[in-house]
Amino acid sequence: MKNRTYNKKKIMIVFFAAVIMIIALLGRMIFLMIFDAEYYQKRAKELHERERKIKAARGEILDRNGVVLATNKTVCTISVIHNQIKNKEQTIQMLSKELGLEEAYVRKRVEKISSMEKIKTNVEKEVGDRIRNLDLDGVKVDEDFKRYYPYGELASQVLGFTGGDNQGIIGLEVKYEEYLKGVNGTILTMTDARGIELEGVAEDRMEPKPGNTLEITMDYNIQSYCEQAAKRVMEEKEADAVAIILMDPQNGEIYAMANVPEFNLNDPFTLSSKIDTSELTDEKKQDLLNQMWRNRCINDTYEPGSTFKAITSAACLEEGVVTVNDTFSCPGYKIVEDRKIRCHKVGGHGLETFTQGIQNSCNPVFMEIGLRLGADKFYDYFQKFGLLKLTNVDLPGEAGTIMHKKEDIGLVELATMTFGQSFQITPIQLLTTISSIINGGTRITPHFGKKVYNSDGKEIKTLTYQKQKEIVSKETSETMKMLLESVVSEGSGHNAYLEGYRIGGKTATSQTLPRSANKYISSFAGFAPANDPKVIGMVIIYNPKGIYYGGTIAAPVLRDIYDNVLPYLEKQEK
Repeated sequence: MKNRTYNKKKIMIVFFAAVIMIIALLGRMIFLMIFDAEYYQKRAKELHERERKIKAARGEILDRNGVVLATNKTVCTISVIHNQIKNKEQTIQMLSKELGLEEAYVRKRVEKISSMEKIKTNVEKEVGDRIRNLDLDGVKVDEDFKRYYPYGELASQVLGFTGGDNQGIIGLEVKYEEYLKGVNGTILTMTDARGIELEGVAEDRMEPKPGNTLEITMDYNIQSYCEQAAKRVMEEKEADAVAIILMDPQNGEIYAMANVPEFNLNDPFTLSSKIDTSELTDEKKQDLLNQMWRNRCINDTYEPGSTFKAITSAACLEEGVVTVNDTFSCPGYKIVEDRKIRCHKVGGHGLETFTQGIQNSCNPVFMEIGLRLGADKFYDYFQKFGLLKLTNVDLPGEAGTIMHKKEDIGLVELATMTFGQSFQITPIQLLTTISSIINGGTRITPHFGKKVYNSDGKEIKTLTYQKQKEIVSKETSETMKMLLESVVSEGSGHNAYLEGYRIGGKTATSQTLPRSANKYISSFAGFAPANDPKVIGMVIIYNPKGIYYGGTIAAPVLRDIYDNVLPYLEKQEK
């Protein structure tokens, strides 16, 4: 009796356990079939669908006259589907031959068991068409887009380029990525359980949406001429590099920004043929590429030298510590505390007015008016003129001003700062500040972006930029235009004189650090017409050999540019 009772209990326990398990399984099945059905339907669908991306065409970049500076080229992506390959050896041989790849490389990808394996991207369309016509089982040829720059090296550091995923890497390509990039499309095909595409089942396509077109302020003709002029003077002076900027000082529209040497935008990862790459480490090669891609006009700072005297003059005139008729005596140096700071003219300029001081680019004159202004006021004008902030030019990587702290500016630092030494700014910052002084006193934002159009050519956005009014009075602005015009007509900038045009400007010759290296930067900033500026330009020559004075070698470059550009701009206005 005890055994029977015990066995009955065991049977009941097993029975109830089985019932509970069956109820749990039924509950789980009901949950999966009703409440979680959508998830598993999606998973099942994914197992039988193969998705391939269709790259969207990137928006074009046009100059101000509609010249195409960046566009797209149709290329192909070659892929293989392992399960669909019927003749492996034939496929490997044909792909290796047509794509110019090693057989071992192709074999590795053909034999790899995966849903789809890319063999090569950015294949020329003609090659892709030939492979398609071979009708090889398991080989897919998808048309794609590759960025193409019709003018090769033109404005390379400004335009920038894209990577393998068609996304911008440097320059305007990355700055305006949100407008230029499109929306990729897809191709969906159905497969069986083995991953083989089903015949007779139509592909489901979602067409890509192309990116928007960007119109910029650059003028192809002006940019081309500036680059030619830069290459010419770089070769003549055996310089390390040359940078040229041309801009509208009234609104900040940049007509040209040349950085020579440039690089080939269609092959941006290849270093100059002058560089031996055989023993370069990957890290060193990347450093050299980064240097090649740098835009000196915005990425690099330098001591501006005497071009900065235009800004010192504006601050002192605005504050009323000097007038154009004030007189000064230059013995060839000035003693400041324990320092003897020299003028570029060893014998001195003797007795001179402030007007003559700026014409002669006389350091003692500027040290004197700077000391009159005082360190605190000088620093305040740095802030007021916008020199301690970025210009917000629409290019990535703009460098900021390297400046003393206000409390660290002693009499010696103040004296050297008045003629553009002991601090560093970018070329675009200097040109923007001078523009703001000669345009009536409005601080402008330098820029390239102008308008955005959709793929149908309809304008969808006009880009706007910030302005700050009254950084100097109109009276000071008029005086500065008069003074800087006299620098060209009667002073150190006479090599920029152009018959038939009123040119204003300022020369500079600054020494790079360390001073013991005896390397110089020669520059000239000039604008025209002097009475109503329509264009302002700057030429910077880095480490020229032989004669290195800005008035001698940089001013003539801008004069020659203006000789062509000014008549061209006049014709454009009509």
